[in-house]
Amino acid sequence: MSEVLLSARGCSYVYPDGGFRLDDVSLDVHAGEVLALVGPNGSGKSTLVRVMSGFYTPDGGMVLLDGRPIHRMPRRKLARELAFLPQEIPAAFRFSVREVVAMGRFPYQSAFGFVSAEDAAVVQQVMEETGTTGLADRVFSTLSGGEKQRVLVAGVLAQQPRVVLLDEPTAALDIHHQADVLDLLWRLSRKGIGVVTVTHDLNAASQFCDRLALLSRGRLVRVGRPAEVIDQDLLCNAYGADVRVLENPLTAGPLVLVPGEAAHESR
Repeated sequence: MSEVLLSARGCSYVYPDGGFRLDDVSLDVHAGEVLALVGPNGSGKSTLVRVMSGFYTPDGGMVLLDGRPIHRMPRRKLARELAFLPQEIPAAFRFSVREVVAMGRFPYQSAFGFVSAEDAAVVQQVMEETGTTGLADRVFSTLSGGEKQRVLVAGVLAQQPRVVLLDEPTAALDIHHQADVLDLLWRLSRKGIGVVTVTHDLNAASQFCDRLALLSRGRLVRVGRPAEVIDQDLLCNAYGADVRVLENPLTAGPLVLVPGEAAHESR
């Protein structure tokens, strides 16, 4: 197994209203992998990725980056090594795509926020990697959902992090743009970056991710390769649904189906 970059060690988190808790979760993120956090609504996926990013401070346990507690790291230094893309991004007003991507260079800029020649070179490089150079002069708010996601991924890559955490980066995208974003993350991981993504799509996770971490009721149920986690009995219990796992005829990996009443009626 490759180098461990980021680790959650016995992490717990309780929301102020006490309505939900993340309970004693330990999880490693390796260099050069895409790790998907999966599980039903309310299972703790978004909470865990926020704790691992430093956005939330755990009530118990700790998060380590290269063996260092992230809460002790200066925020600017942490932002050079770890990038987090939340579900909801504030409106970018009338900023161009290039300007939005350049915002990712903030950990490297002076107090005056000037864009150096090095910053400009990095912005150009990540836009080429993400296929967004043709959008450079477009106004961000006018882009499609899939285009916006690629630009936002370019922005976090402009931080030149070693670890990228994304909370449902393919939510509300059609299957074409979803595949584009996940394929981009897979290709980036092959350059040695550790990628963690929250997703509800088990089939997409099986196709594009190296490992899955299944959560249920705030606890980590199982971590492993897709075929180890996408287990019919395990998923039925975690999701509380009639889940069928078959072999995908195209990839030979697991394929998840939820028959439902309509499927039974059509037989």
